[in-house]
Amino acid sequence: MFTRTESFREYTTSYRAVTVLILIMMFVFVLILFPIFPGNVLFYYGTGVNLYIADGQWWRLITPIFLHSTFSHLLFNGFSLAIFGPSLEKSLGSFKFTIFFLATGILANIATFLVKPLTYSHIGSSGAIFGLLGFFLYLVIFNKSNFSNNEKNTVYTLTGIAIIMTFIQPQINVVGHLAGLVTGVLTAPLYWRKKW
Repeated sequence: MFTRTESFREYTTSYRAVTVLILIMMFVFVLILFPIFPGNVLFYYGTGVNLYIADGQWWRLITPIFLHSTFSHLLFNGFSLAIFGPSLEKSLGSFKFTIFFLATGILANIATFLVKPLTYSHIGSSGAIFGLLGFFLYLVIFNKSNFSNNEKNTVYTLTGIAIIMTFIQPQINVVGHLAGLVTGVLTAPLYWRKKW
C-alpha cells in the first residue's frame, strides 16, 4: 500500500498531484530560505494567525498548508505526502485527491482557529497529512475486506505513532493534527465511490 517501486520519472508522471503539492512546498521554502521579498513577506502574510483570521484575513486558513519553518519540518511533511499520497491519488484521481488534501488542511486550520486563542499562530501541512491518515483509517475500518491484515495493522500502527508523536513533540498544533485526522475519517465517504 505504501511501498513505492516506481522510478523517479514514473512516480512524477503517475502521481502528478502529489508531485505538484510537494514542489509547491519546496518552492515556497526556498523563497523563505533565500528571501527575495523584504521582511519575509510570505511568513508575514501567510502564517495562520488567529487574530488576523478573526479580522477577516481568511486566506490564512489556506496558506499555512504550504509554509514550513525548518527543513526538517518540510522534509517530514513532504516525505509523508510522498508515501501516503500516491495510492489515494491513484484511486481518487488527481483532482479529487487535491481537493481532499486541501479541504482537510483547511478544516484542520478552521478547528485551530475555533479552539486556540486569538494569539495562536501556526504553519505546516500536518493537518492535511493527518487527513490522509484519516482516509486510510476510514478505508481499513469500513472496507476491511479489501485489505490484508498486514495492511490494516500498518495503518493502525502508523496512526497510533502519529497520535503519540503529536502529544510528545514540542510546539505541535495538537488541535490541527487531531482535527485533520477526524475530518479525514468523516469526509472520506464523500470522495470514495469505488472499491479499493
